Amino acid sequence: MEAIIASAIAVLGTLLGSGVTFAFQQRVADRGQEFTRSEKLRQERLDAYTSYAGALVNFRRTLVHLWFCTYARTDEQTYEDPGPVAMRSYELRSSAQEALFRLQMLTGDEALSARAQALFDEVGVVHKTESREEFQSRRDSTREGIAGLVGAAKRQL
Repeated sequence: MEAIIASAIAVLGTLLGSGVTFAFQQRVADRGQEFTRSEKLRQERLDAYTSYAGALVNFRRTLVHLWFCTYARTDEQTYEDPGPVAMRSYELRSSAQEALFRLQMLTGDEALSARAQALFDEVGVVHKTESREEFQSRRDSTREGIAGLVGAAKRQL
C-alpha cells in the first residue's frame, strides 16, 4: 500500500511539476510576444516620426523658396518663376500630410498628434506674407517647431 501511495505522490509531483513548467513557459512566451509587438510598434513610430519630420522640412524648404521667388525680386535680378515652385510645394504638402496621417495613426500621445497638426498648419502659411520680418519670424518659428517636435517624439520612443 505504501508503494502505491508513493507512486501516486510521485505521479502527482510529476504532473504538478509539468503544470508549473508549462505555466512558466507560457508566461515567458507571452512576454516574448509582447516585447516583439512593442518593439515593432516602436520601430513603426520611429519611422513615422522621422518620415513626417523629413517631409515637413522639405515642404517648408520649398515654401521658403517660393517666398523668395515671389517677394524677394529686384529690378536688376532675375529670379526663378514661382509657378513650378508652387506646384512642387503642393506635391510636398501632400507628402507631408500623408506622413502626418501615419504619425497620428501610430502615436499614442494625443498632445504629440495635436502638435504635429499645428506645426503642419504653421508651415503651410510660412510663405504667405510680403513682410520680410514676418517671413523671417515664421521661418524661424517653424524651424524651432520641427526641432521641438522631433525632441517630443524622441522622448516618446
